[in-house]
Amino acid sequence: MPEPLPHSKNLLSADVEIKGSIKFTSELTIDGKVEGEISSNGVLTVGENAEIKGEIKTKSVTVLGKVHGNITVEERCELKSRCTLQGDLKAARLVIEDGATFIGKSEVTSGKPSAVSSNGGTRPESSRNDETAVSTKAALAGRA
Repeated sequence: MPEPLPHSKNLLSADVEIKGSIKFTSELTIDGKVEGEISSNGVLTVGENAEIKGEIKTKSVTVLGKVHGNITVEERCELKSRCTLQGDLKAARLVIEDGATFIGKSEVTSGKPSAVSSNGGTRPESSRNDETAVSTKAALAGRA
């Protein structure tokens, strides 16, 4: 089997439905329906028509469609304006656009143990760590 190209981009179009796990190496855009785990060291884009039911573990993800499951990324997670995420999220960097629906808990982690607060805990410089679950729209309303 030939090795994938280092910067290959793959697409699962809107008419594709998959039940099972997906693994990929570089870039993948899903615009169809997936039920199962998605894992990669690459970059995932959840398209506008996509409906994902399952856990996502990737290097980074951009969500434009619907995700029902937890997302864990090493680097950046972007929730675009018309997306819906029902599940917990863990990322080093998080961007939530106005109009995104996010129901769950978020944890913004630091990729590097460099920022140490005066109380001895490590915290990323630009994150908020609220213990209670609040509406993302309400929490971010004043940040636009």
